[in-house]
Amino acid sequence: MVRFTEIISKDREERKSKNFDGTFLDYLEILKENPDFSMLAHERMFKVILDQGVEVINTAENPRLRRIYGNDIVKKYNFFKDFYGIDKTLMKIVNYFKTAAMKGEESRQVLYLVGPVGAGKSSIMEVLKKGLEKSDPIYAIKGCPMREEPLHLVPNHLREKFEKLLNVKIEGDLCPVCRYRLKNEYNNEFENFPIETVDFSIRSRKGIGVVPPVDPNNQDTSVLVGSVDISKLDLYPEDDPRVLSLNGAFNVGNRGIVEFIEVFKNEIEYLHTMITATQEKSIPSPGKSSMIYFDGIILAHSNEGEWNKFKSDHTNEAILDRIVKIEVPYCLELDEEIKIYNKILGRSKFNAHIAPHTIEVASMFAILTRLAPSSKVNPLTKLKIYNGEEIVEKGTTKKIDIFELKEEAPREGMTGISTRFIMKVLDHSIAESEHNCINPISVLETFVKAVKELSIGEDTKKKYLNFLQNTIKKEYHKILESEVTKAFIHGYKEQAEDLFNNYLDHAEAFVNKSKIKDESTGEELEPDEEFLKSIEEKINITGSSAKGFRQDVTSYMFYVMRNGGKIDYTCYQPLKEAIEKKLTASVRELSRVITRTKVRDKEQKEKYNAMVEEMKKNGYCEHCCNVILKYAANNLWKD
Repeated sequence: MVRFTEIISKDREERKSKNFDGTFLDYLEILKENPDFSMLAHERMFKVILDQGVEVINTAENPRLRRIYGNDIVKKYNFFKDFYGIDKTLMKIVNYFKTAAMKGEESRQVLYLVGPVGAGKSSIMEVLKKGLEKSDPIYAIKGCPMREEPLHLVPNHLREKFEKLLNVKIEGDLCPVCRYRLKNEYNNEFENFPIETVDFSIRSRKGIGVVPPVDPNNQDTSVLVGSVDISKLDLYPEDDPRVLSLNGAFNVGNRGIVEFIEVFKNEIEYLHTMITATQEKSIPSPGKSSMIYFDGIILAHSNEGEWNKFKSDHTNEAILDRIVKIEVPYCLELDEEIKIYNKILGRSKFNAHIAPHTIEVASMFAILTRLAPSSKVNPLTKLKIYNGEEIVEKGTTKKIDIFELKEEAPREGMTGISTRFIMKVLDHSIAESEHNCINPISVLETFVKAVKELSIGEDTKKKYLNFLQNTIKKEYHKILESEVTKAFIHGYKEQAEDLFNNYLDHAEAFVNKSKIKDESTGEELEPDEEFLKSIEEKINITGSSAKGFRQDVTSYMFYVMRNGGKIDYTCYQPLKEAIEKKLTASVRELSRVITRTKVRDKEQKEKYNAMVEEMKKNGYCEHCCNVILKYAANNLWKD
C-alpha cells in the first residue's frame, strides 16, 4: 500500500538537501568544487535539455527517415518527446542554446518563433519554462530582487584573481539594491553577505517572467523593469535604491526566462528594453538609478502576419538585428501527425471507440491543406513521399526526389488547417456519436460540414472540400478494400493457399523447363504462363523481369524447406501481396457475401461471421464493423 506520508517526507528531505543558506565565503568553497554552479542562463537551459538525453538517428539504418532527410543528421531530444514532425525545427532551437551557451553572438539575441496558429509555438515555450522549473535550484544573493549571481559581490580589482582560483569568468555587476546593502548593512565586507539557493517557478514569478500583449493606449514599462514605490518617497530621496520595486518581467526573469507572448502586438517603444537587454545585457532601472545587469533568455513568438508587418518598417532595424528567427511550420508527415492527435485524445476523458483509419483520414486532410501544389506530383502522392514512402514515377524506375519537391515550395507548412481545427472536429464527432464510436465515414462527413462553415475564400473552401469528397475518399476506399479483403482472405484462406500452390507448381516447371502433371487426368501440360502473369502483374512484375521473379520465388522456397521452415502463401512477401491482390479481383463476390441480405445461406453466413471476427481482431467493434461493411458493400463494388 502506498504511504503518502513516506512520499511527502522523502520529497521534503530531498528538497532540504538541495537548500543552502550561508555566506559568500561558504559559496566560494562550493564553487571551487563545481564551477558549473555559476553558469549563465543559456548554458543552464542547454544543459537542462541535454540532461534528458538525445538520440542520434542513423538514417542509413532507417530507410523511411533516409527518404525524408537524406544523409542529414537527425537528432531527437527527449526533452521535446511530445512534439512530432518538427525535428528540424527543434534541432534549430537546441542549436541556438548551444551557441548561446558558448557565449556566441546568439547569447545576446532574442529567440523568436514564428509560424501559423496551432503549430506548437506556445507549447515549445511552455516546455522550456517547465523544464527550467524542474531544474536544480541556483545560488543567489539572499534578498536580491534580481536573484543575481553571488560572484557579482567580488570587487572589480579582485576579479582576475578570483577567476583564476575558481576557474570561472565573472560577468555582471551588483544591482542598486544589493550595492546599497553591501555598503550600508555589511560595511563592504562582501565575504559575509548571505547567500541562499532559489528555485524557478512560473506561478510564483521566480526566474520566469511572462509579458502578455499590452494595451497600446496604456503601455507602462513598469511591467518590464519595475517601478518606484511612491509610498517610500516621503522617507527616502528619489535616487535612493530603497524606493525601487524591481518586480518587472526582466527583474524576475533574470538568470531564467522572459517570454513575450504575441510580441509584435506591442508598440515599438515598449520593446526598446530588448535592445539593451540583449546586446548590452543590461536593463534600465526605474527612477534615476543606474542600469542593471541582466542575464536571461528572452523568448518571443507571434504569427507570420505580425512578423511581416513589423519587418516591413525600416525603423525597427535595431530590434530585427537582435532576433534569431526560427520558423515553426505545421507537421507534414502523416505518421507523425497521427501521433499528435492520439497524444491529445489520450490526455482527454473521451472513452469512445475509434475505428481503424479514423485518425489517419483526419491527418491526411490536415496535411493536404498544408502542402503546396506541385507540377511533378499530385497532392496525395506528395503526401506519401513526405511520409517517407517509396514512390516510383509511372512508366519508369525513377524515384521521385523529395528534395526537389521541397525546393519547389520553401514556405510549405506555414499555411493550411491547424491542429486545433482537426481536434475540434474529432471532439465534435465523438460528442455526437450515438453508439460511442466514430469511424472514417462519419468523421469525413463532419469535416465537410465544418469546412462549409469556415470563414475562408471560396476557392480555398472548394479545394478543401475536393480533398475530403474526392482525394481522401478515394484513398480511403483503397484502404478499406484492402482491409476488408484481408478479412475476406482470412475466411477463404484455402483459396489463397490454392493460388499459392498452383503458382509455385507452374513457376517451378517454368524455371526447370519441365511439364506439370494434371492430377485429374494424369495428362502432362506446359506451365500456364498466362496464369503466372495474372498474379505477377498485380505487383507490376512484367516482361523480362517475370523470369527473374519466378527464379527468386522457387529458390527462396527451396531455401525455406532446406532450413525446416513452413511453406505457405505468407512466407514470401512479394508473392503474398500479389496473391492478396489477385483475390481482391473477387470483390464482386465478396460484396454479395458481406451485404446483409435476408437470403444469405448458411455457408455465406459462416463466411460473413468469420470476416467480422477477423475485423474485430484488427480493431473494429460490433457497431463500426457493421457500418464499415455496409458502406463497403454499397460503395466499393458497384456494377
